[in-house]
This record gives sequence, C-alpha cells and structure tokens, in this order.
Amino acid sequence: MTTPRWLTILGIGEDGIAGLTQSARALLSAAEVVYGGARHIALARDLIRGEARPWPSPMQDAWPALLALRPRAVAVLASGDPYCHGVGATLARLVPVAETLCLPAPSAFTLACARLGWPGAEVAMLSLCGHPLATLIPHLQPGARLLVLSADPTTPHAVADLLRARGFGDSRLHVLEALGGSRERVRGLAAREALPGDIDPLNLLGIELHAAADARVVPLASGLPDDCFEHDGQLTKQEVRAVTLAALAPRQGELLWDVGAGSGAISIEWLLRHPANRAVAIERIEARAARAARNAAALGVPRLAVVAGNAPDAFADLPPPDAVFIGGGAERMDVLEAAWDALRPGGRMVVNAVTIETEAVLFGACRRLGGSLRRIAVERLDTLGTLHGFRPAMTVTQWVGAKR
Repeated sequence: MTTPRWLTILGIGEDGIAGLTQSARALLSAAEVVYGGARHIALARDLIRGEARPWPSPMQDAWPALLALRPRAVAVLASGDPYCHGVGATLARLVPVAETLCLPAPSAFTLACARLGWPGAEVAMLSLCGHPLATLIPHLQPGARLLVLSADPTTPHAVADLLRARGFGDSRLHVLEALGGSRERVRGLAAREALPGDIDPLNLLGIELHAAADARVVPLASGLPDDCFEHDGQLTKQEVRAVTLAALAPRQGELLWDVGAGSGAISIEWLLRHPANRAVAIERIEARAARAARNAAALGVPRLAVVAGNAPDAFADLPPPDAVFIGGGAERMDVLEAAWDALRPGGRMVVNAVTIETEAVLFGACRRLGGSLRRIAVERLDTLGTLHGFRPAMTVTQWVGAKR
C-alpha cells in the first residue's frame, strides 16, 4: 500500500501569504498540524486552520512528534526555497520523498541576484547560519563574488573584520535586508568603511572581492607554501606535499585518515579540495594535535576532526576511510596493517618514509600488497658563505597502494 503525500513543505517569503500560490494556500489551510519558525507562523497565521507548532530548540527535538503524525496532513513552513540551506534537506533524510510535496518560493539567493544583477551560476552561495566564520576563508579569491546568508545582525560586522584582516578591505559589501518584504533594504559600502548599526536580523551579504597586493589568499593548487602552517618542524614540505596529495587523489565527499598528522597539513589540503570532503587528523602528541586544529581554522576548514591518541589504538572508533596517509609511525608494521584493514575497497594509501627502518616496512608492504615505490628528492637554493648552492632535503621514499 502506497503512503500518501502527507507532508507538505511550503516556502514562504517576507511577503507572507500574498506570495503563496493558490495551491500552497489550499494545502496550508488543509493541514491538521503546521510546523515552522515563529516568524513563518506569524506570516501565515491568517491561513492556518490546524494546530500551529513553532520549532523547539534544538529543532531536532520535534522530529519524533512530527514523524508520529504520519499519515495525517502536516505542513512545514520554511524560508524561500526549503532545499536551499533550509529544512528541506533535513526532512528528506527523515521522510521518503514520495511522501512529501514541496512548493518552494524564491530563495534569498535568488532575490539577491535579482537585486544586484548577478548571474547566479557565477556566484558562490554560502551560509553562516550554524557555520563558523572561518569557512569563508577558502572562498576569498580575487575578483570572486559571494552571497552569504547571515546568522544575525552581527554577521556583516564579523565578515567585514575578516575581510580587512586578510587584505580584502577594498571589497564591496552589499547588505541586503528582509528581501521580498515591506522592510526590504539594500545598502552598499566598502569593507573598510564603518557598517551601519541598524542592520536587520534577517540579512544576506553580497561580496565583490578585491584583494590588496599583500592579501592572504589560500591558493587553489595543492602544495601550499610551508609558511601557511604553524609547525614545530613536523611538516610535510610543500613539494612533497603536492606529490602526496596527487597520490591520495581526493574525490568529492571522501574521508581521509591522516596518521601522525603533525601540523595537519595533508588533511587540511585534502579538505580544501572540496567542501564535502572529510578528514581525521590522528596525532599522539597533544600540542601538535592542538596545532593542527589551529591550522585548520586559520585556513578555513575548521571541520577537521582531530584525534589525540596513539595509532593503531586511535583507529578503534573511527569510520572506515576512503584514503589513508601515514606520515609518522609507519616504522611499526601494525600501524600500516591496521590502517590497510580499515581502508574501504577501492581506497588509496600513501606512506612517506625518511628512515631506513620505515623504508624496509614499505618494501615489505609493496611486495605483499602491491602498489608502487618511488623516491622524492628536493633541493632548495641556499647560501654558502658569500656564494650560493642547492642544499638537498632528506629524500622521501613513498609507497602508494590501492585496495582492491
């Protein structure tokens, strides 16, 4: 027996019920229970005939009661497009899509593009609702345009402070408030200017990025300069790091274990490759684990999970990885074997070694598990008295294996 479409998800704008279609109005009035934020319920009050239930805090406390209403007629009110940084995505994980009907309204991003004349396909659309400010950092690229949903009226000030601190003070900020409603207002100014103090809590930022010559820009390539990372010498150097990331071959949404993470450079660069990527940095020395977390925040990927513990014991409660990098501890065969056993089929493992003892382990792994071995030698220009010469760094032996 097919379950009817009992859950209606309705997008509503600041123009309230005036912006709803006839179908949306009818479904809202027919709902026995209506969930939504207090603001949304107030906007739709004149059409609600059933029981109105404002979202509790935290919102997930409402899920058991909402799901228990199946198959009664339930409506959920959401801002604009419920599937654009809205509750729609969460509900889709709880209720089969065949049991839902969604009628979206224009999203805040759509309205912002219309007000600013920006092509939506050329704009990065981000949210700081429930996300750290640092997540903007990788998107601060010269000439880029960003649309950013604000968490509250303080968000524009925090964003302007971040832009100034990173050399983007000449960027143009557009503060778009209460779009689509009677309180709508759009104001533009430079990030270096003082922002108004009367910003509406419901606001969105349009940012046209202009970088100073010394702006701190996170490069898009693998192999960030070494001075991007705070470290105590335990750092996979830039050239070797670029080769290592190429061997790890990041793919969208994959999970990396960075074993013996040191500064966290490998896992941080893995995360920078795509916003859906995940990484766990495993480091036995607590001071280094804390340093890896600081580096992740400074480079805009605070989602890095840091585990302070010894491998392989620290692997016990971790989800299986799609890729593993071992930069420290591989001289112990049990670390490599435990990581290999945890690796998903089709996953990649890359291990770097600078000691004879670890090279021996890698040679054994290559014979037993397959894969390839290579040596990476890098020389950098240095001074020799009043002259110059190339000084070699320690040669790195790298094993790359793929699990079939």
